[in-house]
Amino acid sequence: MSDVKPTDNLNISLEPHLLDTLRGLQAVVPHDLADTLGQYTASAPPLTIPYSVLRSVSRWALTTGRETLRSHSPPLDPHAYSMVALLAGTTTSPERNFGTYVSPQDPEEIEAAKSAERKSITALLNGLLSVLGSGYAVWWAADKLRWKNEWRVLLALFAAIVVAVAEAVLYLVWQSRLSQSRSKRTKPRHKITHQLKRDDDFIGPEASSKEELATITTSVEVTDAGLRRRQ
Repeated sequence: MSDVKPTDNLNISLEPHLLDTLRGLQAVVPHDLADTLGQYTASAPPLTIPYSVLRSVSRWALTTGRETLRSHSPPLDPHAYSMVALLAGTTTSPERNFGTYVSPQDPEEIEAAKSAERKSITALLNGLLSVLGSGYAVWWAADKLRWKNEWRVLLALFAAIVVAVAEAVLYLVWQSRLSQSRSKRTKPRHKITHQLKRDDDFIGPEASSKEELATITTSVEVTDAGLRRRQ
């Protein structure tokens, strides 16, 4: 079995603060690791650095290199080179073009879609029954008038076609209005604003002079490639 981990194929954006951190660490790490870091800390560094290199730096800093960092002048904090610290403010595989994230539908939207589907099926069945019923009714009426069979067939077909065209027009109008109502109910998901009202009785009389309404806006920063950027 292969020992390659999924993260070994990932690249991390080489941000300026990460580059400065690695340059300051290059003179402290072992020679083999220093040679590897030299490829990414040169005067013209690349835009990305492999995840495996950062993992090697973090592993050394938190194990065998802990005492080396602490005995350095000035002393260096080993936890400053953990994966959390090294990956802060970076982007995973910025060269890749990931698909756009599609958030799952709300339960209300799913229920509304199911209800619209049931209504569509019911409308189609009603239209079909209307076409068949109108054709049979005209056939029965022409039979009572003792018309010839060929005239009865033509009249029944004509009535069925007229009803079918009318049902199709009504169905298209209903679908158009339904799609418009769905678009009006659609709300943006990238930004959610909550408005909270302060409770003066709960906060206390000393806070009554402050504004009564507090608006909290939460948003998520998303890069052009659809990636969530670490803060």
